[in-house]
Amino acid sequence: MFEPQQLEIEQPATPSMGKRLLRFLGELIQTALIALILFIVVNLVTARIRVEGISMEPSLNDGEFVVVNRLAYRWLEPKRGDVVVFYFPLDPSRRFIKRIIGLPGDKVVIRDGQVFVNDLPIEEPYIADSIQYHGEWEINPYEVFVLGDNRNNSADSHRWGQLPMDEVIGKAILVYWPPDSVGLIPHFELNGELSE
Repeated sequence: MFEPQQLEIEQPATPSMGKRLLRFLGELIQTALIALILFIVVNLVTARIRVEGISMEPSLNDGEFVVVNRLAYRWLEPKRGDVVVFYFPLDPSRRFIKRIIGLPGDKVVIRDGQVFVNDLPIEEPYIADSIQYHGEWEINPYEVFVLGDNRNNSADSHRWGQLPMDEVIGKAILVYWPPDSVGLIPHFELNGELSE
């Protein structure tokens, strides 16, 4: 007869308290480094601003928070209809948000409540009231002409001049606060191509 053999199972050694603490600290440091890298990348690629005032109503309202794509114009050219955030040329400590209406080389004319770009009227479904001012501007190289959507209550290019592109922070892409306003910011294709 065979006698059953007793197998001895080795219990894994319990790591000492010091080793467990070192492992925990290592994982904590690794998680903190990943979070820091993500934070830096997000801040290099985007900015967040608060809309102040009524100059972009009805598209954007006072107190809304907006995400801005800082890289939008690194590889692509701005387009008419883009909503951009920029440093105010007369006081670079302030940031403004407006819509691009004219590009370098364009001729912008405002008369009889209508905006014309290169002699073509543009459709602007985002403005609520007819424009109460008039003027004519030739857009310089490396500059754009910006207007607020609330045309009669906006400090914009019709008052202080053209916006140098190097003052542009980026393209506004998303409202993220308050929750009832969350959504993509509409960017409209505006006509006004230069005729050859």
